[in-house]
Amino acid sequence: ANLDWLYTRHGRSHLQFIHGDIRDYDKLTNSIGGAEVVLHLASQVAVTTSVQNPREDFEINALGTFNVLEAVRHYAPETAVIYASTNKVYGGMTEINIAEQATRYTYADYPYGIDEMYPLDFHSPYGCSKGSGDQYTQDYARIYGLRTLVFRQSCIYGQRQFGVEDQGWVAHFVIAAVMNRAISIYGDGRQVRDLLHVSDLIRAYESGIAKIDELKGEAFNVGGGPQNTLSIWSEFGPLLAEMAGREIPVKWGDWRPGDQRVFIADIRRAETMLGWQPHVSPQQGIRDLYQWVASNPHLFQSS
Repeated sequence: ANLDWLYTRHGRSHLQFIHGDIRDYDKLTNSIGGAEVVLHLASQVAVTTSVQNPREDFEINALGTFNVLEAVRHYAPETAVIYASTNKVYGGMTEINIAEQATRYTYADYPYGIDEMYPLDFHSPYGCSKGSGDQYTQDYARIYGLRTLVFRQSCIYGQRQFGVEDQGWVAHFVIAAVMNRAISIYGDGRQVRDLLHVSDLIRAYESGIAKIDELKGEAFNVGGGPQNTLSIWSEFGPLLAEMAGREIPVKWGDWRPGDQRVFIADIRRAETMLGWQPHVSPQQGIRDLYQWVASNPHLFQSS
């Protein structure tokens, strides 16, 4: 659906689509020449899937990223590369003091969130594979001089996101609410995440590309930060109910192992060095997403 939409929006003459796999090094080398920018977004995206099939997760996220970097090094060494990493590289953060409020958990000692100096601590096969790509991307700038950046992204959401339970949870919840399907909530629903609208993410990428030569080799937290947070159900649920005009059916489950009570990215470094900050609030972004889903229910009949 997204590819057809892109062709309709931009015209086939302005897009070249190559159906491939980053595990296929030969296909990568044949495709990457002449590119000015590589936005490395290809990934196995679910922690649960990584636990079920760690070999596939490793081959896509770790080996696949290595393939991308090697292809750039050998065939397009002047190309700018931005790698979409994850806040999961910071691990479970179980030693952080958490305070409880009526509708959310909060950091007791980190008012700005978790910054890039927080120790890396890869948990789960997904955390290990994405963390490996994160470190390789930085090191290829140090060792080989490649023009790379790492963006450790928080929860990204927005129109045309076809979210499912294990990935893209904001869109998944909105789709379920519009289609009147039950939503599974694990834990007590007060877990907090910082949210970043896709339009704000795009602006971060644009800034990173423009500043790649002065910032190559750097890693940045790219998220909503402390001003753009939401608890996953205690606050999100009432917002969805208001938009739907009815209560949203919920199925409650036990806490998932390793589920963070809170993750909020400290984005001050990105704000300063990239000259960037989020513009879209969760309340506005979620309303826009809800309206898009409600206007296109045919896209979600079988999702």
